[in-house]
Amino acid sequence: MLAGTDITNPGYSVLFALLLFIAASVWLGTMAQKAMEKKDFLKGFFLGNRGLGAWTLALTATVQSGGTFMGYPALVYSHGWIVLLWIGSYMVVPLMSFAVVGKRMAHLSRLTDSFTVPDLLRERFGDARVGLVSSIMIITFLSFTMFAQFKAGATIMKHAWPGSGVLALSEEFEEMPAAQAASKETASATPTAVSKKPIDRKYYVGLVVFTVTVVGYTLIGGFLASVWTDLFQSVMMVIGVMILVCLAVPMAGGMEQATQTAIKHTTADIAFGPGYNVDGRQFLTPGLALSMFFIWIFGGFVSPAGLVRVMAAQSTEVMRKSICLLSFYNCLIYIPLVMTCIAARTMLPHLDKPDEVIPRMSMLVTEGLPFGAFLSGLILAAPFGAIMASVSCFILVISSGLVQDIYVRCIHPQATEAQVRRATNISMVGVGLIAVLANLDPPKYLQALVVLSSSAGGASFTVPVLMACYWRRTTAAGMLAGMLVGFSCYFGLSLAGWLQNWAITAPDNQFAQSVLNLLGPDPQIGIAVMFRPYYVFGIDPIVWSLFASTVAGIGTSLLTTPPSEERVSRFFDVQPA
Repeated sequence: MLAGTDITNPGYSVLFALLLFIAASVWLGTMAQKAMEKKDFLKGFFLGNRGLGAWTLALTATVQSGGTFMGYPALVYSHGWIVLLWIGSYMVVPLMSFAVVGKRMAHLSRLTDSFTVPDLLRERFGDARVGLVSSIMIITFLSFTMFAQFKAGATIMKHAWPGSGVLALSEEFEEMPAAQAASKETASATPTAVSKKPIDRKYYVGLVVFTVTVVGYTLIGGFLASVWTDLFQSVMMVIGVMILVCLAVPMAGGMEQATQTAIKHTTADIAFGPGYNVDGRQFLTPGLALSMFFIWIFGGFVSPAGLVRVMAAQSTEVMRKSICLLSFYNCLIYIPLVMTCIAARTMLPHLDKPDEVIPRMSMLVTEGLPFGAFLSGLILAAPFGAIMASVSCFILVISSGLVQDIYVRCIHPQATEAQVRRATNISMVGVGLIAVLANLDPPKYLQALVVLSSSAGGASFTVPVLMACYWRRTTAAGMLAGMLVGFSCYFGLSLAGWLQNWAITAPDNQFAQSVLNLLGPDPQIGIAVMFRPYYVFGIDPIVWSLFASTVAGIGTSLLTTPPSEERVSRFFDVQPA
């Protein structure tokens, strides 16, 4: 019970915390601008002059975003302890990002004097096609992810207004409130009725404020502004998580009592695999558990945003320290969130919207504490800071691809620094405007496109990046084959899953029946969403895509003319002083 507290109305605390995040981000942008003055513009703006230290690298080379505080806790609340296995492989991502790939990528970037991933690959193989194709793929993948983050940022700004009565960011709520849905159903029953979607002024104001803030401070401070903002939100996020778990677990009577109470409210599946599911589906089967180790490890460490951070490290020693720091940081974020959400099953046992679990818990556990409203506001605003930092990094990576990999390399190789600065400003503002236009009428199920783009990126770049780093025999044709075949396989299996899901909802359609005969019925695993991929033998498409990319990359490299020994020696052999 929440005596004296309206749990759906956090008041002005969230709005104040959001304004605090915005002010801090702008201030960090101006400080970053001073730090990169009198330096080479491109390297300073897009790579921070390779000056990241251990703490900065560890706490910013991550993929925390709004989903860390919304989507992930919703899965824990819905399915139980098994989500620890679902996220478990992410704990070893630092080893892959820094130890296996990071040090090598940083070394290659210094040898080639590159500050973008496509630029590095172009120099590594001496082939413009490799750089152009990788740049186009990176820009495409990150654009879809960035559009979704703009929508989430605008939505948080909208809901921060006092009296909004909303604590979740679920797409189901964003469609329309219940009263509007009922009125729409009534109107649709009348053939002559015409429904008109009302103008959501708060959403558009939030979209403009979010866009101006993120594009503004990134334009001012470049890479360092993005990194320092990311560092700020990472620190705020871990503080919020530790406050939550230290208050929530004792209030629930300890973890053992919380788990036993959760079992009473659900079933024993909430404490065991494959996890609790109200509709009888299996959340994490052995095949999907195996797949998660490929998704998080191989999809995470080749993220273009993460690779750029690694390329900006000061030295190899910095990366060694960052491995330990990031591993420890991940444990401080994800394990306490699981404990908090299991405790929520005792304190808030019947949430209709699991996305609300962290906002509701933050308000519940801080009630009555000194400055409790301010603390809950900071916790609720943490996703906003994470989204801002993620979008800033995406804008930088996309702009660097447009400026360095397309404008300078393909359109104007003799561009002066002033022309490059102008092109950078235009590209960043243009990217922001395109994101605004894409979200004026935000498409439904945008999160499905985020999953597709991020997983397709891992399927496309994991094997080629490893080959470029460690295999002397790799050719430019092998790189292209690995990227294109990995993407095609993932997209093909995703498309097959969409067709299967559509066919299940249209049993009377003859074509749909043919699709079901070919692909089979619903496997009853994973989350029941329209954009669920097709699981061959119960395994996620990224596993098959990585296998296909490996065969294509290695096979094509062996069948094509090997690179010159002079070029290979430059990257693999010790050069004379």
